[in-house]
Amino acid sequence: MTEPRRIVIGYDGSDFSMQALDWAMDEAELRKLSLTLTHAWRWPYGESDDGAKLHLRKAAEHVLHHGADCARACSTIVDVATDLHEGSAAQRLVELSADAELVVVGSRGLSAPARSVIGSVTAAVAARARSPVIIVRGAGPLPVPLHPGPVVVGLKNTTADEVLDFAFHEAALRRLRLRVIHAGYPRLLTWGVAMASLPDPDDSRRACQERLNERLAPWQEKYPEVPVDAAVTMSAPKEALGAAAAKATLIVAGTGRTARRTGRLGVITRSLVRHASCPVAVVAPLEGAEPC
Repeated sequence: MTEPRRIVIGYDGSDFSMQALDWAMDEAELRKLSLTLTHAWRWPYGESDDGAKLHLRKAAEHVLHHGADCARACSTIVDVATDLHEGSAAQRLVELSADAELVVVGSRGLSAPARSVIGSVTAAVAARARSPVIIVRGAGPLPVPLHPGPVVVGLKNTTADEVLDFAFHEAALRRLRLRVIHAGYPRLLTWGVAMASLPDPDDSRRACQERLNERLAPWQEKYPEVPVDAAVTMSAPKEALGAAAAKATLIVAGTGRTARRTGRLGVITRSLVRHASCPVAVVAPLEGAEPC
């Protein structure tokens, strides 16, 4: 019998992980799943006696149990579990993602130093996890706007179905609009002796819009309760998605099909993880799946 899947949250007691915990609790309640808080620790000072290491372990246990107590007191989640790990935080989160519905991690904000070290845990987990990963930006409690923004997803020809499914499902759970953006420059022809006429921009946009509508039709049938705004823009993808993130509740992106092997996110997804002004969901395609 398959065990129920769970929400996993990387927790270290910081303001950033407290904000991530807020999001993880929402996900667990909306999806009616259990919640597992994991905290990784390691002795950083070389050789030492067991007593000193035990003291550090006790401190790590205190941090983890405090987070679990907060989750139990501030939510209706029935099952809140803890996982204390000695070793790499990124490696442990990837391991736990194998039987998770979702992994949630915090991000240490938008400063240049934070962006330069984001690959240490956040991007490594996002690239290699076996489940979707949500990176919650900033510090402090999540604001609850009176009129929350939409879930936004960037769509290109090779975007995996898993990315669309996650975006529609998240919008349905949160009862939000879904904004689908297909962005890209028009392809220009090289000047030559026998050069054909340049395509009409309006015709190209209409053709792209028709293909976008066709791609979305099965998902709108699956999630009829989700209102969808689908738009084609000729802006650069990073610019279009970055601007959309300013008013979004969540932005959803794919990892690319080589991320687990290389440990690297694609250029656009990496830019969103580093710079987006809202939480970012990174969704991997199923292994062995063909491009859409």
